[in-house]
Amino acid sequence: MKLTRTDISRSAAEEWFASRSYRHQDFTDVDALARRKRELGLSVSVVLPCREVAPTIGTVLDEIEALQDRAALVDQLVVVDAGSRDGTAEIAARRGAEVHQEADLLPAAGPVLGKGDAMWRALSVARGDIVIYADADSTSFGAHFVYGMLGPLLADEEVRFVKGTYHRPFTAPDGTVVDDAGRVTELMAKPLLAIFQPELVGFGQPLAGEVAARRELLCSIPFFTGYAVEAGMLVDVFRQVGLDAMAQVDLGSRVNRSQRLLALNSMSYAVAQALLSRAGQAVNGESYFHAANQPDGVRLEHRRVQVVERPPLTDL
Repeated sequence: MKLTRTDISRSAAEEWFASRSYRHQDFTDVDALARRKRELGLSVSVVLPCREVAPTIGTVLDEIEALQDRAALVDQLVVVDAGSRDGTAEIAARRGAEVHQEADLLPAAGPVLGKGDAMWRALSVARGDIVIYADADSTSFGAHFVYGMLGPLLADEEVRFVKGTYHRPFTAPDGTVVDDAGRVTELMAKPLLAIFQPELVGFGQPLAGEVAARRELLCSIPFFTGYAVEAGMLVDVFRQVGLDAMAQVDLGSRVNRSQRLLALNSMSYAVAQALLSRAGQAVNGESYFHAANQPDGVRLEHRRVQVVERPPLTDL
């Protein structure tokens, strides 16, 4: 029987899933992690891209500080703020974080174009050998978001990139869980990965903002701007270092604010642009023209969804 590329990719994904999927509970001995970090002579930067997250940023930083009191795992804590008007930067500064405004980083690159651009620019100030990105809008952030992501990189020197995975409950305003969140992930990103990059189907949350990687690796790949960043990064890292150098860690549950369905179509369009671009497909630029169904009827809407590919930082 002749094996197809899909058969081979499925087999690779199954083998990878069995050997490179971890749980954050595997790394609860933070003292042992700190010893291992010292033995390897590594430093760690945690980067939090932020936009209007005053209700959650304080708790996130408190959790990281409490972890530091237990074991010295984080050498640099960076908050990259998107000009928040709700006091996000001020809260972070009061808690001792190193705060940068995203527009002040690599200003020669022009205006900042969303989250992915902020993550790319953050590498210009992140000094750690390992860089951990985490979303700062989570209401369920715990210390395990840091040590869980760091664990595989310290435990196995072959691992160079770690992605977080988790269950995302979709909650009603009263807190009732009514469904699973992650609609862009499940309905668009995962199907496109299965079609164009089936080796990566084992990642439970391919669009997760929780990422840990060797800084040298992150500096060697391009970054898409905006919401396209995680999808592009996953494919680019795979092509750069291969599946065996990648891992994922189950972080339990992650709860954050969810957007309305109609607000997600621009995000979906950006993610689709990244994945189709990496598949060598022509992408229809920045214009997203579509029919939007509203309570008062259907109308045509035009949205500008700008996705720019920033060069590897080592190329600058």
